[in-house]
Amino acid sequence: MSTDINSYRLTDLEEPPLEMLSQIMREAAQDAAAQYQESLTAFFAIISAQTSEIHGHTSKK
Repeated sequence: MSTDINSYRLTDLEEPPLEMLSQIMREAAQDAAAQYQESLTAFFAIISAQTSEIHGHTSKK
């Protein structure tokens, strides 16, 4: 039985084929990597802004 990845639900009684599990895990890993990269970019943007603010305040003293 071939099940479409978009129609599979974890509540189904039948286990998905290995190919589908592989695709699910691959997509989850890609999503996690993209989210990590976005978070990392945002983190360093905040650090950079705070560093610039600190250096701006200390140079005015």
